[in-house]
Amino acid sequence: MADRPAWDVFVRSARNGVFLFERGYMDYHAERFDDASLMLHDEAGALLALLPAHRQGDTLVSHGGLSFGGLVLHPKLGAQTVLELFDALRDALHGMGLARLVLRPVPHIYHRLPSEDELYALHRLGARTTRVDLSTTIDLARRPPLAKGRRHALAKAQRAGIEVREGEGWDVFWPLLEQTLARRHGVRPTHTLAEMRLLAQRFPERIGLCAAWRGSTLLAGAVLYRYDGVLHTQYLATSDDGRDCGALDRVIEHVIEHVIERHGADCRWLNFGVSTTEQGRALNAGLVAQKEMFGGRSTVLQTLELDLSQGLA
Repeated sequence: MADRPAWDVFVRSARNGVFLFERGYMDYHAERFDDASLMLHDEAGALLALLPAHRQGDTLVSHGGLSFGGLVLHPKLGAQTVLELFDALRDALHGMGLARLVLRPVPHIYHRLPSEDELYALHRLGARTTRVDLSTTIDLARRPPLAKGRRHALAKAQRAGIEVREGEGWDVFWPLLEQTLARRHGVRPTHTLAEMRLLAQRFPERIGLCAAWRGSTLLAGAVLYRYDGVLHTQYLATSDDGRDCGALDRVIEHVIEHVIERHGADCRWLNFGVSTTEQGRALNAGLVAQKEMFGGRSTVLQTLELDLSQGLA
């Protein structure tokens, strides 16, 4: 993208911008997507919004290679301007021969400033919700007491001499993650080890590994993404021995303790990600229950589809 520097500067100050939208993250798998990202300016040339997106036939998707997408908004924009932007965007995309716009708006916990005028604009244009995934989030400012099962697991981890280390063990953790996802869910990680190493190098303050060790053996770990105000567990995995001694519980408790200690009010939410499959229709009850035992409760990730010809004369 020719305007990459301007794009990244805008993302870092936008009211719903996240580091996933910076070109250094978006472009790590550029060969998989036909990039069609847009920069929206006013008549004077001022940049008002971005749309991270790729094209699939006659559909524009924001964004299939990221956890979410949607219109990235300047902090000074009001609701009326956002509505006008969506009207103009719908008309422009239709004029380009596109039939549909698919968006996964940034969930509210990731907003630097409230930005749900995007959802209202989509509703106003007649967009329909095509998918809802259930995620689990802890409000660190109002965290409820740990469930009895989690307290028991943490006590086992302490007796087992589990040590938590940050930033070590990518080469050991990744095979464990691949085995865990294949055995329990029949899937592979979205990222390869090489891709995750590349992204961690590009965003060292944003991406890291926190792992539980017993001596020289890695038993469990979490790949962490740090957003402004949110810590997200991108991947979680534990071995059978780790499960027996509460190693993953110790990792998560370490993360919570150190988030509060290091960031305080600057990081309010810990998000565990989704527990749904089959386009959001099936809930993994066991998985969501484990997350809820740490004090997490439900937030959602929506996918909406807009017929670009709807409402046009």
